[in-house]
Amino acid sequence: MMAPSYKPQESNKLPELPGVYKYFNENNVLIYVGKAKNLKKRVASYFNKGNGLNHKTRRMVREIDRIEISIVNSEFDALLLENNLIKETQPKYNILLKDDKTYPYILLTKEHFPRIYPTRTVIPSKGTYFGPFASVGGMKNVLELIRNLFTIRTCKLDLSPSKVAEGKYKVCLEYHLGNCLGPCVGLQEEAEYQKDIEHAKHILKGNLASARAYFKQNMQEAAEQYAYEKAQRYKVKLDLLEKYQAKSLVTSPNVTNLDIFSIVSDDKIGYVNYLQIKNGAIILTKTVELKKKLDESDSEMLLTAVIRLRDQFQSEAKELLTNVDIEEEVEGFQIIVPKIGDKRKLVELSLKNALYYKKEKALLAGQTKDKKDRVLRQLQEDLSLKELPRHIECFDNSNIQGTNPVASMVCFLNGKPANKEYRHYHIKTVEGPNDFASMTEVVGRRYKRLLEENKPLPQLIVIDGGKGQLSSAAEALHQLGIYGQVPIIGIAKRLEEIYFPEDTYPLHIDKKSESLKLLQRLRDEAHRFAINFHRDIRSKKAVGTQLTEIEGIGAATAEKLLKHFKSVKKLREASFPEVETLVGKSKAMVIKEALNKKSG
Repeated sequence: MMAPSYKPQESNKLPELPGVYKYFNENNVLIYVGKAKNLKKRVASYFNKGNGLNHKTRRMVREIDRIEISIVNSEFDALLLENNLIKETQPKYNILLKDDKTYPYILLTKEHFPRIYPTRTVIPSKGTYFGPFASVGGMKNVLELIRNLFTIRTCKLDLSPSKVAEGKYKVCLEYHLGNCLGPCVGLQEEAEYQKDIEHAKHILKGNLASARAYFKQNMQEAAEQYAYEKAQRYKVKLDLLEKYQAKSLVTSPNVTNLDIFSIVSDDKIGYVNYLQIKNGAIILTKTVELKKKLDESDSEMLLTAVIRLRDQFQSEAKELLTNVDIEEEVEGFQIIVPKIGDKRKLVELSLKNALYYKKEKALLAGQTKDKKDRVLRQLQEDLSLKELPRHIECFDNSNIQGTNPVASMVCFLNGKPANKEYRHYHIKTVEGPNDFASMTEVVGRRYKRLLEENKPLPQLIVIDGGKGQLSSAAEALHQLGIYGQVPIIGIAKRLEEIYFPEDTYPLHIDKKSESLKLLQRLRDEAHRFAINFHRDIRSKKAVGTQLTEIEGIGAATAEKLLKHFKSVKKLREASFPEVETLVGKSKAMVIKEALNKKSG
């Protein structure tokens, strides 16, 4: 059964009930999911011309072709359904968390003598999962604590009673190191082992009090029985537990389970920090980005993050602290904006994390831009250029063993390859292998065309080669009357020497310099591009020769066949009528007969 569907002009027919609405474009693509306490009023507001929508929302409204709705029992149910639909379909106009990581969990297996180990794959039938952990380091700390406190096996053996009774197993190194008590050979009862598992479960849930009380009681009992070595072992474990808790204690243990959310934003992105607190300790901290799609408010973005992150990290906290008011009512927890006291300090701590993340992102973006320009500025300084060389072009020739001479030109814009601007050249005016004359031809052809099309010239021309190649390229610029307008250099492969026209001695740039590395990348890219082109031509010519060797088949027919079938193999496998359609009955018969003889 399909969901109820409406056209935009039919929005007044929607029910005045809570629910979720979905907007589809003319291609039946879902572009937006929204929630509403009153579907009729909310959806109609998008199509009311006097409602003052921003330009992004108006653009979305222009795309809406039809509307689907889902009615629910309450506004909170609508909120949860909206969240699930957005996660599943990711419509282009909805806020999306910029966070595609797969987080690790700790799995407590469902088997005899359960194991505890990390995993990123959740299969509910395998056992109980704790997490996810936003930090791998934090997860490892918990695992290390559990393994130091309890003797839990790490092997993958099937320790069912029947298997253990068969005596198939032997104790391993972990037993001799004291990290396992040998359940595989019947040296530990499953009931005793299960006690450690229960205490480990409390720690994984963030409840350290139970394990602390257990070790303290056992330590005191051992001391009373004068078993001081045993008491000392319990004391060491108690100290480990206390030390672990002290590392993450941020406030009074009287502050129980809390979620702390804070948000800061700019014109395009919101940054939300999430702190999860249990028994006065931060057990999780996470900062995410939300890209604004329809100029959403901080309150709207924060609510999206709250629902998504609480679900993702399985929070059961009944109290949520934040730095901005969330107008909508939600079920299951209370939202508070504290003004004073310890809770306000926790919100400020979260806000500090969000602000730091925002600052680091801005700094990183600036550094990326600065690094790119830094290399270009260094190159400008090394070559004494008047302009920053944002547009660089590099030429190379290829005529392996004197055959099929070709050339290539690659283009870098802002220090990065601009693949769409790359060009291949067949050498047209030069007979035989003459690299110098070939270079003059292709450089001349390239810049003659740019001048005719009134396109900008590059700020630097690089020639793959030494003085001879460079002089030939410079001659082409002379012929066009632009010599001196564009800086041109040659880079020789052997010693990485930089040559300038009319200079007797080369320039040597520091081998570790970023500017030299950029020139090397240009040179290597031009060489790769030329070699690949040359190889393709030789391959095509070799294939073409196989056809022209057939009596009565000329170059034009061979080219026509190869253009259609791409290879001799496909031509051989083609049906006779298909070949006949291209070249006629008589030629098709000759070709098929010749190719069949060769394959036989």
